[in-house]
Amino acid sequence: MHETPHGDTGTARQALASLWASLSLEADALDDVALTGAEPILPSSFRVGTAAQVTIAGAALAAARTGLLRNGRRQQISVDMRHAAYECCNWFSIDGRVPSIWEKYSGLYRCGDGWVRIHANFPHHRDGALRLLGLPPGETASRDDVTRALAQRDPFAFEQSAAEAGMVVSALRSFDAWDRHPHAAAVAAQPLVALERIGDAPPRALPTLGAHARPLSGVKVLDLTRILAGPVAGRALAAYGADVMLVNAPHLPNIDAIADTSRGKLSALADLRSPADRAAFEHVLRDTHVLVQGYRPGALQALGFGAEALAARRPGLVVVSLSAYGETGPWAGRRGFDSLVQTGTGFNHAEALAAGADTPKALPMQIIDHASGYLLALGALAALQRQQHDGGSWHVRVSLARTGLWLRGLGRVTDGFSAPAADFAPYAETSDSGWGRLVALRHAAVFSDTPAAWPRPSVRPGTHPLRWPDDREEGGTG
Repeated sequence: MHETPHGDTGTARQALASLWASLSLEADALDDVALTGAEPILPSSFRVGTAAQVTIAGAALAAARTGLLRNGRRQQISVDMRHAAYECCNWFSIDGRVPSIWEKYSGLYRCGDGWVRIHANFPHHRDGALRLLGLPPGETASRDDVTRALAQRDPFAFEQSAAEAGMVVSALRSFDAWDRHPHAAAVAAQPLVALERIGDAPPRALPTLGAHARPLSGVKVLDLTRILAGPVAGRALAAYGADVMLVNAPHLPNIDAIADTSRGKLSALADLRSPADRAAFEHVLRDTHVLVQGYRPGALQALGFGAEALAARRPGLVVVSLSAYGETGPWAGRRGFDSLVQTGTGFNHAEALAAGADTPKALPMQIIDHASGYLLALGALAALQRQQHDGGSWHVRVSLARTGLWLRGLGRVTDGFSAPAADFAPYAETSDSGWGRLVALRHAAVFSDTPAAWPRPSVRPGTHPLRWPDDREEGGTG
């Protein structure tokens, strides 16, 4: 199958082929994917539509290939760039209300002779940043109070003090300044999607796949993530048929987007510091094929559940880890989110220059998060295929900063800001959820034989027990 000749889909096809080859996946699979549409899709000088389309196509194609290996049925995949880009905007509504993605103190601020971005969507991050500025925790201070408190500070010193305190702040840099930063070389040295064999195990047979079942039916995935990239990965795997169980810690906060990203998932609670919950978690791990985690590097290891320890408990497991800046280099282990990576590694500065703006300019959506999510799903399936063929336990690693570098490498769009405003309505679907009536976007990858779908409704954390349901309880997931 070939893409419809239209605009610059050649760039997308080349990027997909390169990504596919980097994981040593069979090149003939690329004949089964069609890519349609062209930049610009959203107002940006970066190829955000291409990034969305390529990563979604990669994850979907890997799912189709997994199905082929299981039941011998080959199917075609098509991904439209507009639909893919809109899906990565994370737009949704609950009972007619579209939640704001930012809390009161989150955003860009002038700081001395530069700028900083503060991420304050979680109360502990908000309060920590306010304390660093000598302001009271809570919401009594105004944004003007924050601006005044930052006026005489050095942006890079504030960024460093915030990191030392475990807070999340980025100083604005240009691409040139980031390229000179000691951590930039560490990021550039990372694979976009790293696959590592971390233990010995025989190939583990997956359940028999029916002729018209979705390609990941019977694959069990534990989703230990909270912020966009990881939940997007789990949602994609659920769309392709996997049984995905979101496991939230009851003491940690979530963001509103959980209503959207929980589509298709079971949802349980577990405090891995609790002996009873640890025992329940270890029991459910026995039947798990893939575990996706987005804890800060070292955090799960400190609880006794690092990648090697998980593989020792469950030989043949595929562990998938997300980090902000990777696991090597001076910023290894530093907390971060998409918006902070945009600011700290040069995107907000470059986008402002392209737009002729006097202030830093964000990308039109959190594409680094979403692209990373689909790369996590792709890596999980590439590793699962290796496990099926060669055996072993596997560790997949993706970092937001490395995904950002890949986005930068896709090139720029000269007329990017001419893109029209997004119209999500043609791609929306409505369903019931644990939060109310949910309107969100359909998945952008179209399968010729087994449509992507989320038959399980989005539910609140803790709705399900921490155990895999018997197919007879739910009638299977298909």
